[in-house]
Order: sequence, then C-alpha cells, then structure tokens
Amino acid sequence: MSQRHAVVAGAGIGGLTAAVALHRRGWRVTVCERAPGPSAAGAGIVLAPNALRAFDAIGFDPGRVAGRAVPAAMGLRRPGGRWLNRADTAAMAARYGRPPLAVQRAALAAGLAAQLPAGTIRYGAAVTAVDGPDTAPVVRTAGGDLTADVVVAADGINSPTRRSHFPGHPGLRYSGETAWRTVLPAGALAGALRGAPPAAAETWGRGERFGIVPLGDGSVYVYATAVVPEGHRPADVRAELQRRYGTWHDPVPALVERIDPAAVLQHDLFDLAAPLPRHHSGRLVWLGDAAHAMTPNLGQGGCQAVEDAVVLAHLLDGGDVPAALAAYSAARCARTDAVRVRAHRAGRVAALTHPLAVAVRDLAIRATPARAAYRALDDLFNGFTLPAEPVPA
Repeated sequence: MSQRHAVVAGAGIGGLTAAVALHRRGWRVTVCERAPGPSAAGAGIVLAPNALRAFDAIGFDPGRVAGRAVPAAMGLRRPGGRWLNRADTAAMAARYGRPPLAVQRAALAAGLAAQLPAGTIRYGAAVTAVDGPDTAPVVRTAGGDLTADVVVAADGINSPTRRSHFPGHPGLRYSGETAWRTVLPAGALAGALRGAPPAAAETWGRGERFGIVPLGDGSVYVYATAVVPEGHRPADVRAELQRRYGTWHDPVPALVERIDPAAVLQHDLFDLAAPLPRHHSGRLVWLGDAAHAMTPNLGQGGCQAVEDAVVLAHLLDGGDVPAALAAYSAARCARTDAVRVRAHRAGRVAALTHPLAVAVRDLAIRATPARAAYRALDDLFNGFTLPAEPVPA
C-alpha cells in the first residue's frame, strides 16, 4: 500500500500540530503556507492543561522543544491593583496534572516545524481551491497542484476554504473589542520592574483589559483589549495605550512605556456567528479557527486547534478517510461550539462598561470561592479525550 498523502493548508499552531501528528503516524505531509517564510513576529500563547494533554498524546513536549515554558495561572485584578482573585499554581497542578504554560508563539511554531522532514512546509504557496474533495482532492496552490488523500484546512479565521464550501454560512461577527499584543524582550525591561517578574494576571476595567504573562526567557507577553468600533486604528499606538492604561497599577504603566509600536499586533476580535453544520466535506476537513473561530476570552482558541489536530490524526490512523472525518466531526463539533459560545459570553462580561454592572461583576468574582471557580474550568481543562479507536479500513 502506498504512503498516504495529507495536504495541510496553513502553518499556524493547529496546522503544524496536525502535520506532526500525521507524520508520526506514517503519513506523507505537505504543508502549504501563504506567507513567504517562517515569521518571527507574534506574541505569546498560554497552553492550558487540555492542550498539554493533547500534545502528550503525540509525544510532543512544548516546554522542552519550544524553549523554556513557565507556569501561567492567571489571576484577576482591578485597575487600582486590588486582586479580584489570585491564581494558585499548585492547586491547578494538583487538580489538572499541571498548570497552564506560557511560551512564545513563534518558538512553539518553530519547535513543531522542526519535527517535520525538510521540505514539508512550502512557503509562498497559498491554497486557492480544493477541487473534488469528495473523491480525489486536487489542491490548487500558487506553486502548483497537489493530489491528496486528505486535505486539512487550517487556513485561519478568514478561511477561504470554509467560505467556498459553506457559502450560506453567516460567517464572522465582530465582538465589539479590538486587541493589541506584543512581547517585551528582557533587555527592554531594565529598570521597569522592581524585584521579581510580575505575576501572570489580567486586569479588568470598564470596557478595557490588560494582560501580563511572563515568559521563560525573561521577556513578558502583554496584551490589551478595548471596546471600540470595528476598524479603529490609532495613529499613535503607544499614546493610545498610555491614555487607556497609563494610570493603572504597577507595572502596567512601565510596560506600556517600553512597548515598541512597530512590534505591536492589533486585531479586531471576531468569532463565528453560528456553528458550521459539520467540520468536514468528503476528504476535506477543517480545524482550529477555520472550523470554530472563537474570541480569546478563555484562552482556548489555540488549545482547541491542538485538540482538533490530535483527534484528527488519531482517527485517520485507520484506513477509511471519509468515515474517519465523519467521526472527527462527531467528536469535535459539540465541544468546540460549546467553547466558542462560552468564550463569547465571557467576553461580554469582561467588556462591561456601565459602572454599576462592573461593580456587580467584580463583587461576584471576589465572592466566588476558588473551588467553585476551578469546577467551572473542569470541563475545559479535563475535557480532552481521544476517541476509543481509529476508524478501521
């Protein structure tokens, strides 16, 4: 029997995880990426225990391969510095087997890419169409056509393949918030931090949030969100951030002061307005943002993409590709849509602007016992499982 061939559209975290998982199960893999080369740009990513468990299933250790990872259990604060709740790293490790880990996104992508044979990733080869997905897919790319046994569409939140195969779907909806993200290198923080690195935390104001996530090399991943009209792009990014967050608790003002505007990524936050009816069509399958774009309010976008990739490769270990993809849809649709809906609702609560609503929200968070807060995360962090068996030939 000839070696089966998988074509993966997109070299993001989900696409690369799928490529690694399939390669380790004996597939020949070609990854088609529209960018001209690997990018050093990007920010951080927090890998929750469910994503770490999925990586375990394919023998990939992001902490070892992608550089030093550090625990990133997140607490919540008010702009004045008062804690609404504090994360307990030891308690999370005891409950979920490990705490969340923070890594640089570019380092994680590079670590995954390094697990693949040379030449697997074709840069500058955007997938323009997938013909004949029901029987014998032909992948049209800027660099030529490819035949495949299965096509994995990991082509992102604006997935062209999703739009072409689900033309009646309502598509994306704007959440009402934009986000700024960057990583401050360790050298840029000289004199900014007093003593130990800051604790991982997210601070909630009125329609504004600011997150701080220390990384293993001494750098700090920072992000901020604000309720603004779609398309809002300030002419002076640092001035905008200083206006919004410059009077917040330490070390927020010092971090904002040291931001390099050229290194800041700004994206309006969208999710799918409705679930897809399924995550596959014949021999074409969607994963990650292409399948279930969600807002980042639960930190689960990348984590669910990792879960998708590992479950997909597991089910494709058998011989019947269409049946395996149908089983993948059955395994993933309900879970990912529940997370999508929950992330949207969490974002609405975090983005409240009315003073009375914000006061009630903050009081409710402070009054919630830690055990109850952890119970609310159990289905996320303990919810990853592999289907019992791959689909046989």
